[in-house]
Amino acid sequence: MIRGPSITARTMAFVAVVCLSLLAIDFWNSWEARTDQLQQMNVATSNLSRAMAQQADDTIKKADTVLVGMVERVEHDGTDPSDVARLRQLLALRVAELPQLDGLHIYDQDGNWIANSRPTRPENLNNADREYFAFHRTHAERGPHIGIPVQSRTSGRLLVPVSRRINHADGSFAGVALATIHVDFFSRFYDSLDIGQAGAVALVLENGTMMTRRPYSPDMVGRNMLETQLFRSYAAHGPVGTAYIKSAQDGVTRLNSFRRLDNYPLFVSAALSKDEILANWWRDTLWHSGGVVLLSLIVGFIGWRLVRQFQLQTRTEAELRQARDALETLNKTLNTLAMEDGLTGLANRRQFDVALDSEYSRAARNASTLALIMMDVDCFKQYNDIYGHAAGDECLQTIGRTIARVASRRPGDLAARYGGEELAVLLPNTDVAGAVMLAERIRSAVRELKIEHAGTADGFVTLSAGVDALSPQAGIGGQPKELIRSADKALYAAKSGGRNRVCASTGQPLAA
Repeated sequence: MIRGPSITARTMAFVAVVCLSLLAIDFWNSWEARTDQLQQMNVATSNLSRAMAQQADDTIKKADTVLVGMVERVEHDGTDPSDVARLRQLLALRVAELPQLDGLHIYDQDGNWIANSRPTRPENLNNADREYFAFHRTHAERGPHIGIPVQSRTSGRLLVPVSRRINHADGSFAGVALATIHVDFFSRFYDSLDIGQAGAVALVLENGTMMTRRPYSPDMVGRNMLETQLFRSYAAHGPVGTAYIKSAQDGVTRLNSFRRLDNYPLFVSAALSKDEILANWWRDTLWHSGGVVLLSLIVGFIGWRLVRQFQLQTRTEAELRQARDALETLNKTLNTLAMEDGLTGLANRRQFDVALDSEYSRAARNASTLALIMMDVDCFKQYNDIYGHAAGDECLQTIGRTIARVASRRPGDLAARYGGEELAVLLPNTDVAGAVMLAERIRSAVRELKIEHAGTADGFVTLSAGVDALSPQAGIGGQPKELIRSADKALYAAKSGGRNRVCASTGQPLAA
């Protein structure tokens, strides 16, 4: 009769299930709240990056539109003094209309100023060394070029250059039309965004150059961002993406949402600190999780008191079970010792006799064959006389391990110490040929041990083996003993034939 769990076990299980259920439900709710919070912030940063991208695109687009008109006017009207005077008035008017602009400039093919939006024209200044000027001089494209940030040589302010190429009538390089945008214009817009204390936003060229960032630092403008995790994430995710990134600037892990501008080779990044995103969630979680843990402790304490009462009642029963289990373990140990040879670790004679009778009966029922290998260590008495009994025991142990390794390949096979230096292997479902092959492998393996034996002609320990097999018939007694006698007879034939060989029951020895 199968007994159910004890009242103590059921009580403990019930209390544990209640406590774990409370904790699991609380954990699940907290995790769902965390997931929702991160998802909401994901949407928020995505919307923020979209707004930043639109603002940057519109800002540059307005400046670029002015440049298109400047290029068309210079290429059509030329740069005569009267044309330059009217052009300077137009440039000043455009700068006054667009607050993001620091200035508008036109340079000739050598980098000298032709016209600008300032009241006075700078003297003896040449911008041929600027990156944007070198770009247009070597590239025939007529589209806008966003250059790396520069410091104004007249005002010292950091500027974002937007430029277009001016051509002669024959298509050759004639100069550059330049609009410079205040870096501060972007910074003021970024300062108006609610991104928390540790949030960050940035505007970056697709070649990896930082244009501006919040938190702002002049040292950040123009820095190479190619090796930062932010730039690698942008390159991996494409024009739009979101990723958790540890900042290379301050080491803060943030939820970054980046987006490329629609019309220009820049991208923006809006990032909120992960710690700030989860700050409120952590506070709420600690409060309600603390309550759940306290409730679980109360339930657990009450359950513990009940279990203690049950344990007092069942202690005697548990002690009796332990004594019974110990006795069973001892019986199993004694049974193992009774069925195992203490020296070689193989089955002993008793286990061999039991197995022989059992396998004989099974072979009779199944009409299968049963084979037996009888083996004897050659000249073992002389070995003991020469090397001592301790060495003889060690020799038998080594041979026993070798026989166990080679012979016990199937669950029904049994290797045993039959007596003294005589060993046996019982092989169900095996004929004489199969048993002879296994006996030869055992003989060869023992010879390969190369155990020195001065009392043999070979100089090493060897063994001889006799093999027989039969197909038992139900109702006929004495056949197990007959199998032993026949195999032993074959063993005697192997001994008589010169030792270190296998002989089958037919009496025909197999040479080593």
